[in-house]
Amino acid sequence: MSDKILNFRVNYKGLKIFDEFNINTPRFPIVLSSPHAGEVFPPEFLANSALSLPDLRSSHDCYVTELIKPASDAGMPLISMNISRTFVDVNRDKIELDDAMFYNAPPRNGINSRRCRVGLGVLHRVVYPNQNIYAGLLDYNEALERIKKIYDVYHHRLTQLVEKCVRQFGVCYIIDCHSMPSMICNIMNEAKPLDFCICNLFDESCPSEVSAYLRTQLERQQYRVECNRPYSGAYITFNYCQPRRKIYTLQLEVNRQLYMNEKTYDKNADFQDISTYVSETLTNLGHFLLDLKK
Repeated sequence: MSDKILNFRVNYKGLKIFDEFNINTPRFPIVLSSPHAGEVFPPEFLANSALSLPDLRSSHDCYVTELIKPASDAGMPLISMNISRTFVDVNRDKIELDDAMFYNAPPRNGINSRRCRVGLGVLHRVVYPNQNIYAGLLDYNEALERIKKIYDVYHHRLTQLVEKCVRQFGVCYIIDCHSMPSMICNIMNEAKPLDFCICNLFDESCPSEVSAYLRTQLERQQYRVECNRPYSGAYITFNYCQPRRKIYTLQLEVNRQLYMNEKTYDKNADFQDISTYVSETLTNLGHFLLDLKK
């Protein structure tokens, strides 16, 4: 990254941070979160990025919100991020700021997470394959503004939906929904590519019988499902898990190749079938969770 200084400010007034669905009539103790599906890039950001729009889109979870929307329609609140994770990633801790990205970062206590080191902190430095997003150094204060205006707004609303679920049902299961590149799914040295990954922090974030039920449901059509391989969960899975309050978390990853063309970003012919299948699976999970409470 060059020493050029990039001083810009974003006008947040015109940005809709998130969409939410079915928040008034929940039937199941589940809150759906789609934190990486956002496709909105503030124009000020685009003007100061060194990359093209297709490059910037490469890391977001295309169509995940649309994929799970039928499950929300069946009775699950869904919050979906509109702003691209390339601009600010709400599935990171807000302290995961890479000081090397800024010309004026204050002295801190050495926050040096693995994600920061590879350029994927709360503000991404790179997109695949290790392409720098910026051709210069950012203003640290502008980064704090992103966190306040976008990151905090998303998490405030997600927290409200979780608390409402706990009040209504006495328990809440957050299903944090993502997609994973087929490249990742194809390099795990098995004959059949991975289709779904259930992430539960190695059985720490959710009762094992719930994860086992979800896995069984996903395997109905001979899909290959793994738990905690290649992912075990990220910030939302870890941060929102509070077993003593009966708040549990799962991260669900879907192989993008199942439902889209990863080069053109178009849906493929199987999109509707995959959407129906995943949504029916989540709805079945909702009924299972209600039976657990009896």
